[in-house]
Amino acid sequence: MSMRQPDWQIAAGSAPRGGDAPTVSTTDIRALLADSGWLAIDASTLSDEDDLYAAGLTSHGSVNLMLALEERYGVEFPEHLLRRRTFESIAAIRAAVAGLLDEAPGGLGAG
Repeated sequence: MSMRQPDWQIAAGSAPRGGDAPTVSTTDIRALLADSGWLAIDASTLSDEDDLYAAGLTSHGSVNLMLALEERYGVEFPEHLLRRRTFESIAAIRAAVAGLLDEAPGGLGAG
């Protein structure tokens, strides 16, 4: 049985290899939300600042989203970022992941 590869992996590739950190794309985040975030509405209709929790993101969905972000970008969310505000909008997610990439050796962040 073949498992379907998530759209964000098809579009953006899998987790970084060999130290090549990707830049953080709002398109990637929207694709991850569509596959992992369990929103009540289409992620492509949201602005970067829209409240994802108001759009249907649950705490369980935010954990799945965090795991997908960690896999996609090769980062690990530290405890201080495991807060509702980190995942409240696409802009907040982008800023958090870009910050983690900037902290990583040879990090590229938001580009």
